[in-house]
Amino acid sequence: MNWDLLLKLAYYLFLIGISIRVIYDTKSSVKASAYILLIFILPILGVLIYLSFGLNYRKSGIYDKKLLLDDKQADRISEIIQFYLKKSKGAFKSRYNNFYGLSQMLFSDNKCLPTRNNKVKLLENGEQKFVYLLDALKNAKHHIHMEYYIYENDEIGNEIAKILMQKAKEGVEVRFIYDDFGSNRIRKNLVKKMRKNGVEAFAFYKVIFIYLANRLNYRNHRKIVIIDGEKAFVGGINVSDKYINKQITKNYWRDTHLMIEGEAVWELQRIFLADWNFCANQEVKPRAEFFKEHTRLEAGQWVQVVSSGPDSKNPSILYSFLQAIAVAKKEVYITTPYLIPSEDFIQALHMAALRGVDVRILVPEKSDSIFVNSVSKSYFRDLLSKGIKIYLYQKGFVHAKTMVCDEQLAVVGTANIDNRSFDLNFEVNALVYDEDFATELKTLFFKDLSDAKELELAEWSKRRKSIQILEKAIRVFSPLL
Repeated sequence: MNWDLLLKLAYYLFLIGISIRVIYDTKSSVKASAYILLIFILPILGVLIYLSFGLNYRKSGIYDKKLLLDDKQADRISEIIQFYLKKSKGAFKSRYNNFYGLSQMLFSDNKCLPTRNNKVKLLENGEQKFVYLLDALKNAKHHIHMEYYIYENDEIGNEIAKILMQKAKEGVEVRFIYDDFGSNRIRKNLVKKMRKNGVEAFAFYKVIFIYLANRLNYRNHRKIVIIDGEKAFVGGINVSDKYINKQITKNYWRDTHLMIEGEAVWELQRIFLADWNFCANQEVKPRAEFFKEHTRLEAGQWVQVVSSGPDSKNPSILYSFLQAIAVAKKEVYITTPYLIPSEDFIQALHMAALRGVDVRILVPEKSDSIFVNSVSKSYFRDLLSKGIKIYLYQKGFVHAKTMVCDEQLAVVGTANIDNRSFDLNFEVNALVYDEDFATELKTLFFKDLSDAKELELAEWSKRRKSIQILEKAIRVFSPLL
């Protein structure tokens, strides 16, 4: 018997079987092609990468429990706030008619409402965010709900932990969710210390070796804090000393966050409670203390909070970007640390540019990932040729995730412009419909442009062919990032 031949036959049948699984399980033909190419170029390693990062757990039902909890929670909460839509629908449409379709689409898809009675404060960098956050935490009376992708065991991390433990001793309900991958440095020390001192702390999805595949791939990238159901924080800033620029160096960290007071806190609270009940295996029910009625504001700012992840039926955050770009009439200004746009995202930007919309994208000159940086650069020439302006931030690393459209819509959140944020990670963005706030974010965008270099198509095209070829070769695997 020719064992060598049989082993080769079994090996190729195995690769074909895995390839069939890829085709069946992957919605995107581009992504499926990238995985199949990887499997045949690097047979063993490619298969391991696919099994670790490529399996579609939406289809496998791994989040069925979370979906059920989310739906039950959403139904309960909608009873509390559904009345609001009827009262606010006409007022919103009359003022922001151009973005009314966007708000309705997100409500139909995500059950998130545009709420009117809000005060939103724009926070630039950790220097501003942590001042307001620490003050709010110290003044908590009933509950603190917090979830972060990255929480470090450093100076700011310990300062916040100290406040959480003190508040727990005072009788405040403190619930803390951390991503077990992004916050791996606090698992064996700071988390245990907080638990001993009354803080309820759970990993969103604990990393266990046997389940390494799904639990590394699907990450909770959200950064949410809710205090007493009245005040909330959301945006791109994690808990880490690196976000606080004590002195301007090459490691200067530029980021954007929001502090929200008002009815938009309801949706952030709903998202947190759904995440909490899933990872803590509890069923914390909506209570009046969590969903307080807020004071009606004459000059309240409209806010709509949208979330998405492996547990959502659609890539809602991606849809929100595409729709906002599609209806923009004058300008679209985007800041993102990671730019790996899908074909439909590129087409949306291109169509906007063809309509005469001023489309500008700010990205870091040097990313914190060499591989991602190379893939991002492979898109620049194509985008520049379509009339889209690209700027490279040079002061340090820009980590902000923002967009401004037509001085009416401002988006600040946790989602990057890449497949991971739109399809794999648990993310959350806040859409603020307000002229003054959008103008403020636009001003901050142009302030950042003063620390950036605009790319020129002719100059960019003159780069060494070997570098361009290498970047495009790496780009083949961009659907996997």
